[in-house]
Amino acid sequence: MSKAPASVSKSGTRQVAPGAIDHSQELGHGNSPAAWTCVIVMLVGALIMSIAFVIANTPIFIAGGVVMVVGLLLGYVMRKAGYGVEGSKLKNSGH
Repeated sequence: MSKAPASVSKSGTRQVAPGAIDHSQELGHGNSPAAWTCVIVMLVGALIMSIAFVIANTPIFIAGGVVMVVGLLLGYVMRKAGYGVEGSKLKNSGH
């Protein structure tokens, strides 16, 4: 990766050296109902898998993996339904 600094042009826009990462843009933290649902369901799946690993139970371990995949799909579906970051269901209603 290049160590070249970003420079500011005369117009005031930031120019980033090729191959460098532009850290000036706000990426957000995914703080949305879709992201929280995805993470919580996947954490439950990881917990199930961890417990199954300790008690050496393969079917429960696989079930935990299925729960993790369901959490990933649920987050994707919720994002497409408008519950993701800046989704249509989360627009400020003026309250």
